[in-house]
Amino acid sequence: MESATVKKWAVFFAGILGAVLLADALSTILISATGLEGSAKLFAGFILYALLFFGILYAVQKIFHFEFFSFWKE
Repeated sequence: MESATVKKWAVFFAGILGAVLLADALSTILISATGLEGSAKLFAGFILYALLFFGILYAVQKIFHFEFFSFWKE
C-alpha cells in the first residue's frame, strides 16, 4: 500500500473520530446548560450534535484541504 493512501485513510478516520468526540462533548455541555428534559432534550441534542458534527468536518476540510465525502468527483 502506498504511503499517500495510508495517509489519506489516517486523516479520514482521525477527522471523523475527532469530529464525533468534539461534537458529542460540546453538545452535551451546551444541552445540559439549557436545563431541557425529556424528549425536548433528546431532539435538541440530536439537532445540535448534527450541526456541530458537520460544522467540524467542514472546518477540518478547509484547514487540511481534505475532502471527506468526494464520491461525486473523479
